[in-house]
Amino acid sequence: MASIKPFRALRPHVENAEQVASRPYDVLNSEEARKEAAHNLLSFLHVTKAEIDLPADVDIHTEQVYQKAKANLDAFRERNILFQDEKPCYYIYELAWKGRTQTGLVCVSSVADYFNDVIKKHEFTRPEKEKDRIDHMFTTRAQTGNVFLACKAIKELNDVFEHWKKHHDAVYYFTAPDGVTHSVWVVDATATIDVITELFKDKIPFTYIADGHHRAASAAKISQQLPDSEDAKYFLTTIFPADQLAILDYNRVVKDLNGLNEETFLQQLEQEFTIEKSNEPVKPTFFHQFGMFLNGQWYKLTAKEGTFKKDPIGVLDVTILQENILEKFLGVGDPRVDKRIDFVGGIRGLSELEKRVNSGDMQLAFSLYPVSIQQLFDIADSGNVMPPKSTWFEPKLRDGLLTHLI
Repeated sequence: MASIKPFRALRPHVENAEQVASRPYDVLNSEEARKEAAHNLLSFLHVTKAEIDLPADVDIHTEQVYQKAKANLDAFRERNILFQDEKPCYYIYELAWKGRTQTGLVCVSSVADYFNDVIKKHEFTRPEKEKDRIDHMFTTRAQTGNVFLACKAIKELNDVFEHWKKHHDAVYYFTAPDGVTHSVWVVDATATIDVITELFKDKIPFTYIADGHHRAASAAKISQQLPDSEDAKYFLTTIFPADQLAILDYNRVVKDLNGLNEETFLQQLEQEFTIEKSNEPVKPTFFHQFGMFLNGQWYKLTAKEGTFKKDPIGVLDVTILQENILEKFLGVGDPRVDKRIDFVGGIRGLSELEKRVNSGDMQLAFSLYPVSIQQLFDIADSGNVMPPKSTWFEPKLRDGLLTHLI
């Protein structure tokens, strides 16, 4: 069963929270981070992407950057921008965006659960990305990035969330520039803390990494480097019940037709799909339907029965697209390394797909129906991994509101 516990968060004073809270370190590059934090000395990007305070030509993976992150974090504490709670607490984190809300529990999860597969994974990790976070954590002695976990929904947990929110004020409440409203409640009552801990111990056998595989893997390896630290045996997570979550589509753009002309390519597609022209952009409305934008024209593609496998991986639309179009007709190999393909998160909309094609940057684009949370669970339970860039979760948690010191 899932082992979680409360922790003493390092967090901003209320008057600083909105300025401190920053987008996750891995959703923007150094140049974007530099611009975003240019007029905000309190932005947590000064900690998570400390290269923004160094010359632009500095290698972002050098010791100098990690030492700067530590210095900036220490300065935030010394200047009383951040403080640490006196007792271990749980924290309820609510995100509201585009008419829907999702509520999760911020806690620390057991590294032992990660190694024992109580915390389920569905993606491979890359060593160089792990090393970056390992070096950052080791130098700052802080887990600044939250690992986004999901669990199967249980009514009792949602009831605890709603009861606490009804009877207590949020310590943080603000709307970020991207339109997402962030609310955080501190759960400091011993009885409620015990109820939450027992719910996980008794009723939640597994949690699933939704976003943050590299952060989780790095935290697990840091625990081995810091064997004397009890805090390092746990890592910062926010756990959302499945019924709170929505997964967005993760779309594809492709550089060329692999030497085919348009007519031949469409004829070949008819082996695997029914094809229908559309007078408007195609946002798929069910599994195994795809949108395709080619030469100014949108098409609806529907996979024919019998052209794909029915196992947890084969049934995914990202798999069908990769095997039955990208690889079979367009010669796109491993999408992790093939330079002829790029990925566009659903939050950017279908207009971004049109823009990439119309600019000449890419020749065609595909829109997909989102993976379901149940599909993610099924794949993780089967011990398999998803194809790369299968899921896009939105909205995202902000860094800096709740940090775990190790």
